[in-house]
Amino acid sequence: MKIAQIAPLAERCPPRLYGGTERIVSYLTEELVRQGHDVTLFASGDSKTKAELVSCSDVALRLNPEVTDPLPYHLMMLEEVRRRADEFDVLHFHVDLLHYPLAAKFADRMVTTLHGRLDLPDLAPFYLAFSHLPLVSISDDQRRPMPPVNWAGTVYHGLPEDLLPFVPDPKGGYLAFLGRISPEKRPDRAIEIAARAGMNLKIAAKVDQADKAYWEEIIAPMLDGCPNVEFVGEIDESQKADFLGNASALLFPIDWPEPFGLVMIEAMACGTPVVAFRNGSVPEIVEDGVTGFVVGDMNEAVAAARRVDRLDRAEVRATFEERFTVERMARDYLAIYSGLPGVRDAVMHVPPIDDAPMIDLAIG
Repeated sequence: MKIAQIAPLAERCPPRLYGGTERIVSYLTEELVRQGHDVTLFASGDSKTKAELVSCSDVALRLNPEVTDPLPYHLMMLEEVRRRADEFDVLHFHVDLLHYPLAAKFADRMVTTLHGRLDLPDLAPFYLAFSHLPLVSISDDQRRPMPPVNWAGTVYHGLPEDLLPFVPDPKGGYLAFLGRISPEKRPDRAIEIAARAGMNLKIAAKVDQADKAYWEEIIAPMLDGCPNVEFVGEIDESQKADFLGNASALLFPIDWPEPFGLVMIEAMACGTPVVAFRNGSVPEIVEDGVTGFVVGDMNEAVAAARRVDRLDRAEVRATFEERFTVERMARDYLAIYSGLPGVRDAVMHVPPIDDAPMIDLAIG
């Protein structure tokens, strides 16, 4: 199958640092190539892939200080996709809604995975206007705010099975928080949970410009008063295995409708259980009492942090291998691709082998 994967340009595929969507696009692309499919990746020029790479910006936009507006770069990328659309059996978009006005030409071979929150008021009328185009959600909960649309399926994220090693006996003796310093991620809750549980906490997170005031006014003062908390800063992929693997548990104290939460399955891959608040996708991802604890308030979170050592880390890892590998993710997407009208019709119109032209092998 000839497949186009169209990624955001904010980060390369895979990202050097933070970037959940681009990371998933990268994992999916490489697995599809491994399975023998002909894949073209539209992404930033510094991306690393075994697929054909179409460079749509010299480097990832977030890391280019000369870029002030990402929109022109994405529009140039979409023009290149439109120009080459006839080359592909399937076009898989990961750029939210920018491509919709171009979709008429290839709508029957197109699918869009929505990676973000969908409860924003401006999105409902938009998706209602394009309700016939197929969409993929990354959790069932992500769908709740949407009007009636054409859901092709829910596909949970997956990781390469060997990406993060299983750590049966963590040596760190700390709770971990990994993500962004932002109000909806609630690092303030993580700090309070650790303090009340009498446990150490390590925070590995980036501070975006948009969240700088929150960092300076709320989080930095809390860190100054908590000697049990260490702020590590933003870490890269090579540091993630040690950071998550040697943690007693991952704290995921979110206060928003998280569409998926990639860090939860990254922790599970290491055998590290997750203590997460019951918001968004959390109840779908964390099996309460097996891969972690799903909590409803701070008291429950503190109690859960104190008993994470009762969970079987081998079972956490086994659950990851069963539910959240890239092989499973690719299999789910291939099933969706095969069900797209344009793909299905093309398959149905392939002549059976008996109807193929006869080849005369006689010599002379």
